[in-house]
Amino acid sequence: MKSLHEIKESFSIAVEAIKSNKIRGMLTALGIIIGILAVVTTMTAANGLGNRFKESISAIGSDVLYVSRTPWVFSGNFFQFRNREELTLRDSEKLESQLRDAKAVNPTTATNQNVKYRSKVLENVNIIGTTEKHVEISTGAPQAGRFLIANDVQYKKNICVIGQEIQEYLFKDIDPVNKEIKIGRYTFLVAGVMEKQGSAGFFGGPNFDRQIFVPISTLLKNFGSRNRQFSIAVKAPSQNELTDFEYALIGEMRKIRKLSPTDENDFSINKMETLMNAYNNVMGVVVLIGLLITGVSLFVGGIGVMNIMFVSVTERTREIGIRKAIGARKMTILTQFLLESSSICLLGGITGLILSFGVTRLIDAFLLPASISPGIAFIAVIISLLVGVFSGVIPAYRASRLNPIEALRYE
Repeated sequence: MKSLHEIKESFSIAVEAIKSNKIRGMLTALGIIIGILAVVTTMTAANGLGNRFKESISAIGSDVLYVSRTPWVFSGNFFQFRNREELTLRDSEKLESQLRDAKAVNPTTATNQNVKYRSKVLENVNIIGTTEKHVEISTGAPQAGRFLIANDVQYKKNICVIGQEIQEYLFKDIDPVNKEIKIGRYTFLVAGVMEKQGSAGFFGGPNFDRQIFVPISTLLKNFGSRNRQFSIAVKAPSQNELTDFEYALIGEMRKIRKLSPTDENDFSINKMETLMNAYNNVMGVVVLIGLLITGVSLFVGGIGVMNIMFVSVTERTREIGIRKAIGARKMTILTQFLLESSSICLLGGITGLILSFGVTRLIDAFLLPASISPGIAFIAVIISLLVGVFSGVIPAYRASRLNPIEALRYE
């Protein structure tokens, strides 16, 4: 009970000391404010980027495996993949007939072409040749009109489904469904518009809104089949069976490619987890560097608090002597100055956190979805308190060790 009373009294003295030097307290807290603002903004921006990236690659599908000639993310020498043979439509057909457990098998290929509607032209648009099974593989769906159907693929129709960015640039307020556009030198009828999906461009991936889907048979007929790169998307029976299904897929592909037991795979299996792991690795390094840089401002702010606390101890030496002369213990004096430094830093931390909410609102409005989670706010408060303790411990220890006789003589 006595200790609790002493802490309460020490806190009151610390608050009064801060109030009596408001300007100095504000300037001391400024370094902490900047540091907390930087730390919270860095963590919030990293979370926002992570959420945006997850949303963008959700179109890939978490239960879908993609067979391609090369991996999406290279972890070794690129030249080890250069002698691999390209996948073919025949590989996709064999895989579909042999892999009975697959929910869907969908081959795709792509080309880049200029797209024109009336006088408006979009250059270098990604044209995806696919089948009606694409909507079973991807989470994306048409927002207006329809997607490709089996007849479009079978009869090589000049039908297309455009992305949001294509629609916004070429058509704006005009309904694009059943309008004709030029892809390269060929005329296509717009059957539908895909919903907004975003971009996976962080790793050089596609902008899903700047794509046009056409029947794969039409793409090969109009734009040629020589030197064409194919990818085969295979939907697993369920998310829980993905790992076992991946082994089965590898086994079937090895049979199709006629590989002996000692041969290495001449194909790659890609999935959403691959991109997420690569993203987490890159962002982990980026966030670590960001926190180290922003940590410098907290360190500088902590040094500023320490210096001010040394000045405060020096100015109040006689007061400390009087308190010790009438019975104040060393721990009481230590607690008083620790509470003072912690209060300054906590005030700076809360102020920095409040400013961070404003900065986060701006980021959310103009850059990317972002919000400060309770966990980040809690960490910010804890960090500011820890900085206060570490900054004040040496001055507080020095104050508690003062000789009361010598302190009373201090002028």
